[in-house]
Amino acid sequence: MIERKFVAENLKEYQIEEYLRSVLGKAGLSYIRVQRTPLGEKIIICSSRPGLIVGKSGSNITKLTRELKERFKLENPQIELLEEENPMADASIVAEGIANSLERFGTARFKGIGHKAITDVMSNGARGVEILISGKIPSSRAKKWRFYLGYLKKSGDIAVSGVDTAYNSAKLKTGLVGVQVRIMPSTTKMPDDIIFIDQAKLQDMTTGKVETLTADTVSKDAAEKKPAAKKKPVKKSESKDAAEKKPAAKKKPVKKSESKDEEKKE
Repeated sequence: MIERKFVAENLKEYQIEEYLRSVLGKAGLSYIRVQRTPLGEKIIICSSRPGLIVGKSGSNITKLTRELKERFKLENPQIELLEEENPMADASIVAEGIANSLERFGTARFKGIGHKAITDVMSNGARGVEILISGKIPSSRAKKWRFYLGYLKKSGDIAVSGVDTAYNSAKLKTGLVGVQVRIMPSTTKMPDDIIFIDQAKLQDMTTGKVETLTADTVSKDAAEKKPAAKKKPVKKSESKDAAEKKPAAKKKPVKKSESKDEEKKE
């Protein structure tokens, strides 16, 4: 059946990703994707340090392609490397860095490692971050330590689609220590985000022009759309009453000198 074919392909992709993560454990891997093309399988690896994957004169790449071809029976595997521009905003890279630091410095400095990680993530513009370190830290009894800062969603669809979550583990003498990192980037759109009218943009679907609304343009549009005030019709009776109530024109006062001259002329 066709469903079994899809399951087998997804299982092979998962096995390839797990194998590459085990081999390239300290290269700062962000994600691994497998794409099928007419020329063969294309494996995209996004990493914060692609130079470690390439190796000297591409020796590691040739070795990886040969092993992938033999182990997973791929016809023509092609590896493409991408560099992560903002590594501290990626949860998988942060979790890998914490696990490597725990393996290097031990459990004595786990608090400093956790606080440094959350400050680095928040300085890169994230809304919130949460780090959970669970295991036999620092005593022989297992505990879970939580480091958090900022605003982070814990429920709803945004907690699934808008929060980057990653898991990693560190192998210590006392046992395995788990690391969970959850990062809410600043680009996550919240349902209660409000866009003010000064920042809004209108796009005319017919012309394709983009118009930015400001307070001046809104007031002009409102003034243009406002209908002119209609004059009330004046009735004839009202006009007669107004004429009767209209005061008579006042006569100009005649000065004494002007009155004497007029008498002499007579």
